[in-house]
Amino acid sequence: MNRPKCWVRQVLYRRGGKERIYKLSGVRTKPSKKNPEGVERPGLKKCGHCRKQFTVRVGTVFESSHIPLHKWFQAVHLMCSSKKGISSHQLHRTLEINYEAAWFMSHRIREAMRSGGLLPPMGGGGSIVEIDETFIGNKGKVRKAGTAHKRAVLTLVSRDGEARSFHIDEANQENILPIIRENLAQEAKVITDDAGVYRNLDKEFLHAFINHSAGQYGRGEIHTNTIEGYFSIFKRGMKGVYQHCSEKHLHRYLAEFDFRYSNRVKLGVDDAERTVKALMGIKGKRLTYRQPDSANSRAER
Repeated sequence: MNRPKCWVRQVLYRRGGKERIYKLSGVRTKPSKKNPEGVERPGLKKCGHCRKQFTVRVGTVFESSHIPLHKWFQAVHLMCSSKKGISSHQLHRTLEINYEAAWFMSHRIREAMRSGGLLPPMGGGGSIVEIDETFIGNKGKVRKAGTAHKRAVLTLVSRDGEARSFHIDEANQENILPIIRENLAQEAKVITDDAGVYRNLDKEFLHAFINHSAGQYGRGEIHTNTIEGYFSIFKRGMKGVYQHCSEKHLHRYLAEFDFRYSNRVKLGVDDAERTVKALMGIKGKRLTYRQPDSANSRAER
């Protein structure tokens, strides 16, 4: 059975077995060329059950990181306060760490921004939810007319403020309808464009659509301007800041843009509060890459 590091400590801590956790002071790291006497390890503790040392980083996205916590907090603030994101190269220059560390750091922070677990349905109380799909990047296929060579993204944006985005294999009813059913309340008012994939939504929800193919873009409250605004920010960030994203990491970039959009100033959340909310998501989201020689450290510029 695979167990996490010091599983005894974790089980006992959850059960209230904190009486055998000790604070350690004066402990230093091993001597190095840069620090011949080592560096003092603040906040170090020891588990009396398993006899191992640990800090508050254990069980968070910060675990096993050699980067000081003050630089982690600065990176979280920079990612939360930059409307269209901040590249790993910019983080590496600002924080004075190497590029690979900055790349890994930014992905850990995106993981903290991801909403885990079961989310409440959108559109409760009969509020309006706009739904649309967009396409970005390419799947490594030869470019051709249409969107077959691009990666599909489905987004649901509530006019109350929340956004949820999903990377899907193909923009068809088979992939889109289950996501809509899982994330919308029955009483939600749904607005889409006239794409065929939304044709049967009126059988399950109160559904209205805009006929873009006929040059129609607004009819009172029936429009998709809100979601188009979200896509504008998303694409400007992906193309202008990150420039390239591999498919296996796309879900984290979507989480990043969803998080900032759902916690923006218009909803009463300033940069500082947004940073605190992101830090609330660090627990239990350990992210590791066990292929140090692979090309995964060049996912974006």
